[in-house]
Amino acid sequence: MLTHIVFFKFNPGTSKTDIQHTEDALLKLPSVINEIEDFRVGRDIIRSERSYDLALVSSFADLEALQRYQVHSEHQKVVAYIKTITSSIVAVDFLEQ
Repeated sequence: MLTHIVFFKFNPGTSKTDIQHTEDALLKLPSVINEIEDFRVGRDIIRSERSYDLALVSSFADLEALQRYQVHSEHQKVVAYIKTITSSIVAVDFLEQ
């Protein structure tokens, strides 16, 4: 099992509507991308200086499944939108032991 974690930092002044749209768009992906085995999205509740604003934790059978997800047209649409409202995106991908 491969776990894919992504953290998003929104641009200052990003509207609540844009943030909700981002969550909704992400949460629709499992219904259209078969490679996704588990998919969770959540907003940061601590709001510390080092916090990111939104996190995505997803699981895939293997690296090939993650790579198919990454190039899927629906995923690419969401990525393009998110890039317009974020100042930073970081990710880690690891195989569970």
